[in-house]
Amino acid sequence: MTTRLALLGAGKIGDAIVNLLAATGDYEILVADRDAARVGSLSSPNVHAVEVDGSDEPKLRALLAGRDVVISAAPYYLTPAIAAAAKAAGAHYFDLTEDVASTRAVKALAEGAATALVPQCGLAPGYVSIVAHELTRDFDSLRDVQMRVGALPIYPTNALKYNLTWSTDGLINEYCNPCEAIIDGVLRETLALEETEAFSLDGVAYEAFNTSGGLGTLCDTLAGRVDNLNYKTVRYPGHRDIVKMLIRDLRLGQRRDLLKDVLEAAIPITLQDVVLIFITVSGSKEGRLTQHTYAKKVYSRTVNGQHLSAIQLTTAAGVCAMVDLLRDGQLPQRGFVRQEQAALPDFLANRFGQYYS
Repeated sequence: MTTRLALLGAGKIGDAIVNLLAATGDYEILVADRDAARVGSLSSPNVHAVEVDGSDEPKLRALLAGRDVVISAAPYYLTPAIAAAAKAAGAHYFDLTEDVASTRAVKALAEGAATALVPQCGLAPGYVSIVAHELTRDFDSLRDVQMRVGALPIYPTNALKYNLTWSTDGLINEYCNPCEAIIDGVLRETLALEETEAFSLDGVAYEAFNTSGGLGTLCDTLAGRVDNLNYKTVRYPGHRDIVKMLIRDLRLGQRRDLLKDVLEAAIPITLQDVVLIFITVSGSKEGRLTQHTYAKKVYSRTVNGQHLSAIQLTTAAGVCAMVDLLRDGQLPQRGFVRQEQAALPDFLANRFGQYYS
């Protein structure tokens, strides 16, 4: 049975989502974006693209009528309006947002909903929450859950040792917004760009520091069970000091539009990247203090004749797998659905989740 799906946003991640879903033949895809050039570049037997501004709520509601599933790959500030329109249309809703306030809005909308609302379906938040939650299952009690994730260029050449690989708005959000963490059993807000640490993996040196949104809903899920829970973004050494100078010392964190212009004008995008996932869980198991670690690197690759960056592939595969799991009855069919409600074995067995294997 063909699923009628609407995708809002035809940017780098939206393009990858279309690539994965269209190749299955199981989805009839309507893509909407306000950029006419992006809309015009999409053509496939089971893909129809239209030019629509996602902030125009009457047009949005008309567009989503009759759709079974809605995926938002649009900017985070459009999330509440798109989620509300999906709920009104009687469609299941999925998004990729890392924005904490937007997710809270989706959670409020999910109360009493006849369909499922599933936010934060990318890499981080998203897949890493599923992995971390799976690692906690074997412990009698939990001490620390530490999540370290980064999308990095394979060949860093500039002073930041970084290339743009996904949404610039999302990147700025991560660097500027408050971060959630559980510290000594208490939910707290911490500052982004702080608590820098150094580590190495496979002989490569990295740094990690606080960024916003990566924990998803794990603070709620693990509340009362874990002493310490935190998320940090991984970069090459030296990146954080330069970013902190831009955001704090030059106060560009208060002029985000200008910061976005600077970053997009100065830092090239790349498809030659690697996604690094490093998750450590420690606690008591059979009376002994024990640690379990998950370490994974995912590289860019060609999929269905199109070369996808690692962050495109992992983010698109994350949301496509969650849509598939719900379609197959492996996720709750109504209300607010957390990423960690998906079982890791089910996710990795999925045709899209296997890109993480």
